[in-house]
This record gives sequence, structure tokens and C-alpha cells, in this order.
Amino acid sequence: MYQQILVAVDGSETSAHALEAALQLARDAGAKLQPLFVVDVPLMSYDAPGYDPSYLRTALLEEGAHVIDGAVASMKRAGVQGTPRIAETDLAGDDIAHCILHAASDSKADLVVMGTHGRRGFQRLMLGSVAERFLRIAQCAVLMIPAHSAKPVTSNAQAAEPIREPS
Repeated sequence: MYQQILVAVDGSETSAHALEAALQLARDAGAKLQPLFVVDVPLMSYDAPGYDPSYLRTALLEEGAHVIDGAVASMKRAGVQGTPRIAETDLAGDDIAHCILHAASDSKADLVVMGTHGRRGFQRLMLGSVAERFLRIAQCAVLMIPAHSAKPVTSNAQAAEPIREPS
């Protein structure tokens, strides 16, 4: 079924649900899992007079290391193999969704698992959605795990079909 699964993690409850689903799928399919944390230093932090954006970058890298450590501990408990990764967006243009796309391509992922908040209307317009942006550019199967998902995916890997959110 799947040989290489990438899961986007950011420390949120939503990404924790996605990690649990990815762990279960990886364990059931005998696949390798790559938890990915993306560091995104907002461009505006570079424009603030007298502010050194390296402090923010360092804090985000530390947060990423903490999130990845938690993912690795979960992988060990589940008996799942894989290599975690921290990636950074490019100030010249790559956003978080494109960073995930590059990581999926680099690792030859055949499935990307992500959490989605399921925002609609004005919230979606104002906040945007990394999951939605990634879904539009994905080059492999994508499994979206909704924020309100309290149950992990079925333990039968064949029954868990990747889905794509409607546009």
C-alpha cells in the first residue's frame, strides 16, 4: 500500500490527530513515517526597526525540535520507523504548503497526512488554510484529518482511502 508517509506536525491538537492517524497507517502498512515541522518566520518580522528576526527563528526552531521529539517518541511507542525533519520556508517565495510539497517530493512520499481546522466563511478567507493550499498543489495522495476528529483512522490500512477536500 504505502511505503513512505509524510505527516505535517506543528504542535497543535489538530496535528496531533494527524500524527496519530499517520502512525496507525504506517504501522498497519509497514511504511516509513516522516514527521515534518515547517519553520515560517513572517516577512514582517524582518521589517521591524531594531528587531532581530533571528530571535524569532531560534524560538521557532526550538519549538520545532520539541514537536519533533514528541513525534519521535510516539513513533518509538508505535514501533514505526522513519526520519523526522524540520524545514524552513524561503523568504523569496516558498510558503508552508510549498515547503511541505518539496519535503514530500524529497522523501518520495506516496501519502501526506495533515490536520485541517475545517474553517469556513470569513475565518477561512482571513486566515487561509495551509491544508487547502497544499491540497491544490499536491502531487501524491493526501489524507486530511479534521480538527474535531476524536477517533483514529480505522486499523485496516486498506480501508483508509486518501481523500481530497472539495474546493
